[in-house]
Amino acid sequence: MSVIQKIRDKYAVMIVVVICLAIVSFLLQDAFFGKSSLSRRDTSVGKVNGEDLDLSEYQRRIQDAENNARQQMPNIDEQTRQYIREQVWNEFLNEQIMQAQYKILGIDVTEAEVVDQIKGKNPNPVVVQQFTRDGQFDRNALQQAISQAGSNPQIREGLHQLESYIAKYQERLKYVTLVKQGIYYPKWLAEQQQKDNSQTATVSYVSVPYATIADSTIKVTDAELDRFIQDHKQLFKVEESRKIEYVSFDAIPSAADSAAAIQQIMAMKQELDTTGSGNIAGFINRNSDIKYYDGYVSKNEAKVPMKDSIVNLPVGTVFGPYYDNNLIVFAKMVDRKNMPDSVKVRHILIASGAQGGLPDSVAKKRADSLELAVKGGADFKALVDQFSDDPGSKQTGGEYDLTPSSQFVPEFKDFAFDGSKGQVKVVRTQFGYHVIQIMDQKNIGPAIKVAYLGKSVEASKETNNNAFSAASTFAGKSGNAASFEKTVQTEKLNKRIADNVRPMDFVIPGIGQSRELVRWAYESKQGDVSKVFTFDDKYVVAVLTSVRKEGTAPLADVRPQVEAEVKKHKKAEQIIAKLQTPASLEAAAKATNQPELKAESVSFATPFIASLGFEPRVAGATFNKKWGTTAVSAPIEGNAGVYVIKVDSFQPSGQPAQDIASQQAAYEQGIKSMLDQQLFEVLKKKSDVKDTRGKFF
Repeated sequence: MSVIQKIRDKYAVMIVVVICLAIVSFLLQDAFFGKSSLSRRDTSVGKVNGEDLDLSEYQRRIQDAENNARQQMPNIDEQTRQYIREQVWNEFLNEQIMQAQYKILGIDVTEAEVVDQIKGKNPNPVVVQQFTRDGQFDRNALQQAISQAGSNPQIREGLHQLESYIAKYQERLKYVTLVKQGIYYPKWLAEQQQKDNSQTATVSYVSVPYATIADSTIKVTDAELDRFIQDHKQLFKVEESRKIEYVSFDAIPSAADSAAAIQQIMAMKQELDTTGSGNIAGFINRNSDIKYYDGYVSKNEAKVPMKDSIVNLPVGTVFGPYYDNNLIVFAKMVDRKNMPDSVKVRHILIASGAQGGLPDSVAKKRADSLELAVKGGADFKALVDQFSDDPGSKQTGGEYDLTPSSQFVPEFKDFAFDGSKGQVKVVRTQFGYHVIQIMDQKNIGPAIKVAYLGKSVEASKETNNNAFSAASTFAGKSGNAASFEKTVQTEKLNKRIADNVRPMDFVIPGIGQSRELVRWAYESKQGDVSKVFTFDDKYVVAVLTSVRKEGTAPLADVRPQVEAEVKKHKKAEQIIAKLQTPASLEAAAKATNQPELKAESVSFATPFIASLGFEPRVAGATFNKKWGTTAVSAPIEGNAGVYVIKVDSFQPSGQPAQDIASQQAAYEQGIKSMLDQQLFEVLKKKSDVKDTRGKFF
């Protein structure tokens, strides 16, 4: 007990401190490493009115959009990917902004409404478009698709997408209808506008152009310029962006590089000469930078350099070498024949094989039966609706328009071009059995099949090293913006400017794909000089010359425009001080040494005056009741100068008076039409949108 008592007496304070530290450590561990820890990585790519879009969800949406795009365009380039990223982001904005509006107004779409929009007496326009046959809405085709949805996953998924689209369509329709119902053009305003536009005026005036005062005599301060910007913020509203200046050192192939490429392709020329048509595809695909196209091209449609020499080659002969951009090419005529340049066909697909569908023997028997039915005069379109497994052509009765360059399975395409008009045949492809009928063939003429053996003239390792070395030397001399500019001038380099570089830009004009440089611009400070960036055959060194935040443009970016406006206003003050309050036009002319002039047909409705240009203040002052036809106006500060006017007379405009109700209806319709394009942009401006995608891409 005495030992325990000693511990209590001697170490009590220490034990309390240790326990407290343990508790604090536990709490800190939870704060920094727990589910909602302070150090947890933020994965939000943006926020709209407090709602986050998570990185993983954004990427999933992008992937879905790219998969859809590949159905139309198998090879997606970077420009298309950037477009898809922006499209997906805008869809998220639209969802969040519009859903918030629907919630405020209590707008909802029930399942019964969606069903009525599909099956009801007046189907949704999208449904009508999807199931129109021969210009008429085919309700039977719609019912057939609905009945097949239970057993066909593709049709079921298509109907689900249609239902989702219709629900969104109806929500927006209800919202826009409510907004449009609030548009009203009062009768009294229409009457006043008609009265204002019922007459024109003949005006005598004295104009003192701003050009009569030299710009060099007007001094402005930065404070005055800044004050003008603050007083006119809407004119200088800008989005976040960067401005960079850069120098590109291109690794352009040298004469030695070209000679090496020529030597390489000449070594393969003999094998090209002796390779027969049966082996030409393999030879070209193994050795050429231009892949073999195993198809025919209309002689008239061929688009290649040295066309006249190539299209007239005898079969088996070779032409070249010749240059095609950065390629050195030999062309060999593989075959030529007469064929149409376009074909219209229709088909019924009975799916079979690896893609799914019926067993091969069953599919073949069905296709043969359908062939006999078509040859016997059966309704082809009805057979398409009932039997075809090709959803891509069902809407058009199985029809396709083909050209020699169309991307189609070879067996299908060969029959379409080699068969004769009206012929019906069962053709086997990787997708199953096609019952094909050739409906039309146009412009039958010579077509050619050509093999191209091409080699790129690429910069050698030495050429690349020289370009990189030049870029590195330049970067070493350019420690800051001033030395960057000095080195450009000293070495007489070609400096280029990229203005308005946005946070999510992936391409810079003159460079191409350059996301790494854009990211650097948003991570650096104004005046910083970059490292050497490598983009394909370019080595780039850049300087960040301007950092623009969202809001009002800084004076440095808009100085010329602001200086011109402020100087114009100061000139107006000087001219008005000289004019004071003129008792007559003669007095105004004498005070400024300017002549008296006349303007006819001045209209209140039109701010453009024939003899003056765009001068809305003058047009408005002409119809000021304070002056009428007896008094001279006060000096008017216009766009091109200061004006003093006196109305000589008013006369009827000669325009017939419009029916007030028609005028109201026309005005309201104009606003409604404009609203369709501008409503979302207005809502977007009023929303709290934060785009932080640049952190991840």
